[in-house]
Amino acid sequence: MTTPESQRSGAPRPAQASHPHPLRITDTTLRDGHQSLAATRMRTKDMEPIAPKMDAVGFHSAEVWGGATFDVATRFLFEDPWDRLRTLKRLMPNTPLQMLLRGQNLVGYRNYADDVVDAFVAHTASCGMDIFRIFDALNDERNLLRAHQAVKRAGKHSQLCLCYSVTEEGRMGGRVYNLEYFLEKARILEKMGCDSICIKDMAGLLAPPDAYTLISALKKQVKVPIQLHTHYTSGMASMTVLKAVEAGVDVVDTCLAPFALRTAQPAVEPLVVSLRGTPRDTGLDLNQLIALGEHLETLASYLRPHMVDGRLAVVDPRVLTHQVPGGMVSNLISQLREVDALDRLPEVLEDLPRTRRELGYPPLVTPTSQIVGVQAVNNVLFGRWKVVSSQVKDYCYGLYGKPPAPIDLNVQELALKAYDKGSTPITGRAADTLSPEMEKAKEATKDLAKDIGDVLTYALYPTTGLQFLRVKYNLAPKPPEPPAHPKPAPAQAGQAPSPRARRFNVHVDGNMFQVTVDPADEAGATAGGPRRPAYRSPTPSGGGSPSPSVARAEQRPGAGGAPLVEGESPISAPMPGIVVRFVAEPGAQIKAGDTVVILEAMKMENALPSPINGVVKEHRCQPGAKVTRGEVLAIIAPQS
Repeated sequence: MTTPESQRSGAPRPAQASHPHPLRITDTTLRDGHQSLAATRMRTKDMEPIAPKMDAVGFHSAEVWGGATFDVATRFLFEDPWDRLRTLKRLMPNTPLQMLLRGQNLVGYRNYADDVVDAFVAHTASCGMDIFRIFDALNDERNLLRAHQAVKRAGKHSQLCLCYSVTEEGRMGGRVYNLEYFLEKARILEKMGCDSICIKDMAGLLAPPDAYTLISALKKQVKVPIQLHTHYTSGMASMTVLKAVEAGVDVVDTCLAPFALRTAQPAVEPLVVSLRGTPRDTGLDLNQLIALGEHLETLASYLRPHMVDGRLAVVDPRVLTHQVPGGMVSNLISQLREVDALDRLPEVLEDLPRTRRELGYPPLVTPTSQIVGVQAVNNVLFGRWKVVSSQVKDYCYGLYGKPPAPIDLNVQELALKAYDKGSTPITGRAADTLSPEMEKAKEATKDLAKDIGDVLTYALYPTTGLQFLRVKYNLAPKPPEPPAHPKPAPAQAGQAPSPRARRFNVHVDGNMFQVTVDPADEAGATAGGPRRPAYRSPTPSGGGSPSPSVARAEQRPGAGGAPLVEGESPISAPMPGIVVRFVAEPGAQIKAGDTVVILEAMKMENALPSPINGVVKEHRCQPGAKVTRGEVLAIIAPQS
């Protein structure tokens, strides 16, 4: 089939001639669908059989890349995300490919320097991307500018976003997210030169009447096409889409039925039938769509273990109060399961609105959803604001942009205490504070990278990206991906301890014995017995809990080295993660609260402080090491 010139240039497909104003459909199955429902675990080989058939449907575009796909491909699947993009472009030549780009954050969790943004967009365009949906988690248009300019230079379609959010009112309005707020942002985006505007409703909070009001007003205020992206989490999405259609929305995002509803997008099939014979008829073939869904059902056995399950309800009305996006809920469940604290999810969801308010009501979308979510987890596990991630510190300093409302001054002071960049937040464009990064990335990967894609993978994810590149080029074995829901195994004589095993010092009549205690199964429960209580702070979460770096009963104070001398304090991993770097070297004099080691856990960098004034005696592991909860990372000796 010959590719029309409009498609080769990256333009969305034109309206079909038989319908003067059809509703156009962006399919999200190959990106947001499996990201929302199955932890982004669909593999390229799962997509290849279906891609040519999806190409024949006539979608406005297909969202296939960005968001978590890049991270999961390199971190868990050990697939090259650049190869996936090139493969899908080859298999879907007639459908514009679309990606989700986090503005200056690209597909990572921090702002990257301008030279990384330029290189990333240029290489992505050369690999086959046509439409770049660009958003900023704070709706700070300054963080969209560089990526937008790079997309335009590449001759591709730049779609800029309004991240939809609400405050405690639960509806559009109030002092922050009112109609004028969104209209003013849209006027700014149009002046920037965008090709279209997307309303990005990541948590499914856009109520049907508000959708009609907002889109009707936008159609009068701006001339560029308007697209709607919403999630089914709250149960309102189908109604919201229909009201948006009435208001004249140009394009909506939907999913094939097997990956639709729940925390994903509305299903395309019932929408096609609902609009059939109307002026907004999509023109899509229902039988084609059903056949595609039947193929996706064959992936159920592989993907189901990664799906959030256990609920009877397809929708979650609680999102209308806690306002947490569906993909973020699956992340929180995964993260709490890692630290054996899944039963504390209700407490985390209760803390989230408070943490969000204290941080200035950021829209809950990556990376701010992860920043706020991880901080809420830390607040519940260790006490409110006792453990603050590096990203929260950067956020409070202004490195993510300007929040929609002021940050709580007490929280800001806590976050910036001993912060290496200072205690006075910046007010300018965040990326202006960053030095170029690409030359350093090229130098760091000169003996490993084969092309600019490899360099960019490292630049985005220096720790997990480097691990991926070593596996890609057979310099390290590919680690097996742990099952999403491990099954208990029967105990066997001589069986090696599991990763959950912990070593304890047992003192009897003046003699000390070291013993290893291993849960009877991977869920931490004895066969037929009660489940072991999840990890909890020694004191209520209201305050007073000690630093997680202080050794607790579950930790292994002497693991990996000589037993501790009286007065020495270990710094232990409060949760499973990867050691990013040590801030304080052996021999360094430090004060209580000074950062000693950075641990990447739950996709955030967590600064682990010294519990005492003292001297760094030794490191017990190397940067890049994967560690379990309670594993000792460093030893602090008291000052003599």
